[in-house]
Amino acid sequence: MTTEPKPPTPSSPLLTERQEARRRRILHASAQLACRGGFDAVQMREVAENSGVALGTLYRYFPSKIHLLVATMQDQLGQMHETLRKRPPDTAEPADRVAETLMRAFRAMQREPHLADAMVRALTFADRSVSPEVDTVSRLTTAIILDAMGLDGPPTADQLSAVRVIEHTWHSALVTWLSGRASIAQVKIDIETVCRLIDLTAPEPRG
Repeated sequence: MTTEPKPPTPSSPLLTERQEARRRRILHASAQLACRGGFDAVQMREVAENSGVALGTLYRYFPSKIHLLVATMQDQLGQMHETLRKRPPDTAEPADRVAETLMRAFRAMQREPHLADAMVRALTFADRSVSPEVDTVSRLTTAIILDAMGLDGPPTADQLSAVRVIEHTWHSALVTWLSGRASIAQVKIDIETVCRLIDLTAPEPRG
């Protein structure tokens, strides 16, 4: 009996067109189930059934539910990034643009709180085996922030440090909001406050 070859990791560019289509069905099914009932509603057998793949095939793409949900967050952030690129904020100051961008991303999460909770919980539970997927989520978040900053050249070390702090704050704001410990108004204040780091790390003009 022949077996289907193991596909590359989800972030690999070597997926065939058929494998990529299968992966997209899996991620769509994962997001749909999470939207309906959050983390607990995403069961691997149901994901397999809803995406039309065998359970064994699903596990070859995503070894666990945590891998799957972190990949789902990666996919959601990727879609969000494309939307933000098409409709970037039009405010003048980099700090204001980043704050507006992150609040737009936050409001997208707010529209699907069960999905947001499932993805954030998966990130929280992720161990070293999920590091590649978690790193991709981090890189996407960094790219979203850097795009909003609108830099003329590569970021400085100080700017990258500020971006990391902003990223951590945004993630923490999601967690505290999802757990009911912060209002949306407080989230907005926190994000606007941390984004002021961008002004503090701007290179001095040459003169």
